[in-house]
Amino acid sequence: MKFLFAIFSALFLMFSSASAQEVKKGTLTGQIMIKGNGPMAGGKVFVFNDSSGPPPSRDKYWRVPDNIVRLDAEGRFSVDLPVGKYYLGAKKAMDGKDIGPPQEGDLFYAFSGEKGIPKVYNVEEGKKTDVGVIAEATPFRRELVKFSDGITAIEGVIIDDENKPVQGALVFAYVASSMVGRPLFASERTGADGRYILRVHEGGSYYLRVRSLYGGGPPASGEIMGAYGMPEPVAVTVKSGEKVKDITIKVKRFAGRGVKSPVK
Repeated sequence: MKFLFAIFSALFLMFSSASAQEVKKGTLTGQIMIKGNGPMAGGKVFVFNDSSGPPPSRDKYWRVPDNIVRLDAEGRFSVDLPVGKYYLGAKKAMDGKDIGPPQEGDLFYAFSGEKGIPKVYNVEEGKKTDVGVIAEATPFRRELVKFSDGITAIEGVIIDDENKPVQGALVFAYVASSMVGRPLFASERTGADGRYILRVHEGGSYYLRVRSLYGGGPPASGEIMGAYGMPEPVAVTVKSGEKVKDITIKVKRFAGRGVKSPVK
């Protein structure tokens, strides 16, 4: 458990700057509106850096955003970013908490662009890039999302020390065995059966880590935590357009530093 705590204490720096050194920055600003129904007040904008992963996708996978920014009462946002190219998405969760993949009924804006390709926004040094008013957020309906044929995915089940399925867990994919920093992809939360499907953009080797919180910082008391292959991480290899099934990951609940406690 001490080993797991040390690893998790270094993980998920998604809300902090990538480097302590000075970087050239610009500003990205805009307003997100609900289609035909006013501002998306209190929602969150997801910002994806083009240089750190594939374009985000509504249907094929859920890429973990590089930045998450809260919308104000008028649906406006402003964020300082390193110079580069970025994609935008937005969501307002019905439970007001979850910042992961959209759930049924969540207000969602999905990276609209020409021919289904997410639109790119350029951030230049010392300049403000205004994306304008985006009035395209609509309630998410799972039956309306046509998951693309030939998706690449890893599937399995999350279990506890008693080999019982664990509900409410998230599975994250990393490309490095250290599994430190921001993961590249995330699954939806497991249901009562403990089953997950982790969709990725292409074939390769991925290291899988499990948490019950979608965010940064060390684990909180009672949080689900684990990784595939622990105590030594093992990569799961998948081919593009195929699924790897029956990958079982055993987890524990973090009882606090220096305290050992099994999942119950």
